[in-house]
Amino acid sequence: MRVRRIVDLSVPVGAGTQIYPGDPEPRLNVHATVPTDGFNLLRIEMGSQTGTHVDAPYHFRDDAPRLHELDLGLFTGPGVVLDVRGLAPRTPITWDLIDPAGLGPGVIALICTGWSRFYGTEAYFDHPYLDADACRNMLDLGVRTFCVDAVNIDETPSEIGYPVHHLIAKAGGVIGENFRNLELIDFPDPLVSCLPIALENADGAPVRAVACELED
Repeated sequence: MRVRRIVDLSVPVGAGTQIYPGDPEPRLNVHATVPTDGFNLLRIEMGSQTGTHVDAPYHFRDDAPRLHELDLGLFTGPGVVLDVRGLAPRTPITWDLIDPAGLGPGVIALICTGWSRFYGTEAYFDHPYLDADACRNMLDLGVRTFCVDAVNIDETPSEIGYPVHHLIAKAGGVIGENFRNLELIDFPDPLVSCLPIALENADGAPVRAVACELED
């Protein structure tokens, strides 16, 4: 088995990385240089939810698993792109908009809103969001990994308490946010990897998410 093509699903992390309102701003500063120290080294400061990242259930439940306690199988597997592009700002993604074909246990659901085109602008926060009933139906089908090309799988800001985050956390699932290029996955049966940094006791962590097209 060989990889024919890799689609990068991640945003770069740096001073210009767009963050959820109120989250720590990322700072990458030079700590050491070759002329001075014999090597290059960065000092990095950022929140656990910076850039393309995944949320552990602990993000919204104190009694739920933290990042290092999760099965790595939640972060790698076959991907199914749910194409819901064309929605108006702040539109709920309801069950009638979702094609459930291929959804099931072990599948990574990639919710393609097309909203990553607004990344870096204020419009990025006016994204569509997953409806709670649609989330319940996906969970009933066995989905436990939900990734979206927006800053939040719930509405931003949310006036109703992040219901989708709570539903997925209660089910022991994970959420990936700030993905991009989902529309470029134009091949069948992509292998998706969104393995997080192995932070101990964390609510989440940045990832380098990719979708791979495999040769037969």
